[in-house]
Amino acid sequence: MRRTFTLALTVLALLAPAGAAQDKQPGASHKTEKDVPYRTGGGLTDAMRERCKLDVHYPVGATGAPVVVWFHGGGLVAGSKAVPAALANKGFVVVAANYRLAPKAKSPEYVEDAAAAVAWAFDNAETYGGSRKLVFVSGHSAGGYLTSMVGLDKRWLKAHKIDADDIAGLVPFSGQSVTHFTVRAERGIEKTRPVIDDMAPLYHVRKDAPPVLLLSGDRNKEMTGRYEETAYFWRMLKEVGHKDVELLELQGYDHGGMAEPGFPLLVRFVRDRAKAAAAK
Repeated sequence: MRRTFTLALTVLALLAPAGAAQDKQPGASHKTEKDVPYRTGGGLTDAMRERCKLDVHYPVGATGAPVVVWFHGGGLVAGSKAVPAALANKGFVVVAANYRLAPKAKSPEYVEDAAAAVAWAFDNAETYGGSRKLVFVSGHSAGGYLTSMVGLDKRWLKAHKIDADDIAGLVPFSGQSVTHFTVRAERGIEKTRPVIDDMAPLYHVRKDAPPVLLLSGDRNKEMTGRYEETAYFWRMLKEVGHKDVELLELQGYDHGGMAEPGFPLLVRFVRDRAKAAAAK
């Protein structure tokens, strides 16, 4: 399904009945652990030791809570981990991860780090009151690109003995679906020349991928071509037979601003999936 929301206020109004009462879990307190390394052992580079860390925000005393892995944006060249305020104190285990950045890192190291962080979330979910069966992956911009790559190209999680199909859902916020422009720049390809190869989420569309909610800003305010490539991503997932993919365009919002109305949609997506899983 492809839908357009004309105002963030419309989004928030739609979500209020489902989410307001659950925003702060009754009697639940939350804690945050910072700078937890998700790559350990020998052979680590200085960049790995510096960047391969995450923050974990979790509900104290919970069991079986949904886990949301969140990747920041920044074009694969900037940005830093932070637990989004819109995801805090919701009864979720939120894992906000850093990853190595260009120019110190080169493709595919960004994706390798993202996969390592997601694998850490699977391996440690229960320690923080979460469920391995309810691990969701999301991120904005470059983080959205990493979300899609880890969820669709199964080789990255396979390296950690995890099946990408075990991800409960993917929610990329305005992420590139073609090969990321920073990856193209590493190859000497100009930013305006799109490429779809094995470093593009579009290259890996498959019908058995996890459920996908694609979020984009207004096509007239987004980064050039971002809505259109996201729409093509949606279309090709449908074309290969994926039964659980939706595209939402948040009209009136640019690339950075679309995250604000996007978070309530992510929260609802996670809660709906968790509720459905509990009912099985």
